[in-house]
Amino acid sequence: MMTLRRLFLTALGCSLSACATVDIPSRNAPFESLPESHGAVAQGYEPLERSVLQLQPEFVTPVVAVDTLDGNAYNPQALGALGSVAGSDMSITKVTVRVPRTLKASEANRYLPQGDIVWREDPLGNRHAQVQAIVQNALEAGVRPLSGPVQAELDVEVLRFHALTQKARYTTGGVHSISFTMVLRDAQTGEALTEVREIEADLTAYGGRRALVAIAEGNTQKVRITGFLAKVIQQEILAPGSRAPRRGGLIQALNKL
Repeated sequence: MMTLRRLFLTALGCSLSACATVDIPSRNAPFESLPESHGAVAQGYEPLERSVLQLQPEFVTPVVAVDTLDGNAYNPQALGALGSVAGSDMSITKVTVRVPRTLKASEANRYLPQGDIVWREDPLGNRHAQVQAIVQNALEAGVRPLSGPVQAELDVEVLRFHALTQKARYTTGGVHSISFTMVLRDAQTGEALTEVREIEADLTAYGGRRALVAIAEGNTQKVRITGFLAKVIQQEILAPGSRAPRRGGLIQALNKL
């Protein structure tokens, strides 16, 4: 058994040695010259002489700046000083009306209640919001016909909105005492086009029988005030300061206390 095993291992070793290759060292091999193309630079990659380099373009295409705006187009920088733009040259793109919550609203049913806001024709509620809606609608109606080339925004802050109480409306009447500040601003830049001005818009308030007739005809306090403020703002834009102050006598003076 041992003899057969040795014979088998000897035969296996001889078969493996027959498959092996012998690596012959090349250091003693004869010299063989390389082809002439070996180490040559590929076509198109040859070094250029410095005198051949073109660092500047041979041809330059001129670029001409073209003004696409009309020569008469609106230029905000050409507006100049405040008040240099006539009201007839304006169109109002936005109306902003603020009614500060610091204004005191009175619900006292007296002839001349103290307070900044007196308004009774809407249901009891947020008087500041009700006044803001009235003034907003009135001013938007007033500026709607303006169609000048200069786009402007109207910025208004209500200072006083004093209509009639129920007691004054059905007896003596009085004055709708309304005042606010206004300024016109450039619609693109927000820069002021006019000085901030205080406007007084006082309107005769009907009382007694005349008030009842006006109500029956649909001329409520809201309707009359809205129409009046629309005319006031339009006139103050087109001809600033041209309205004559209303002289209301003692009641108007007391109404502002």
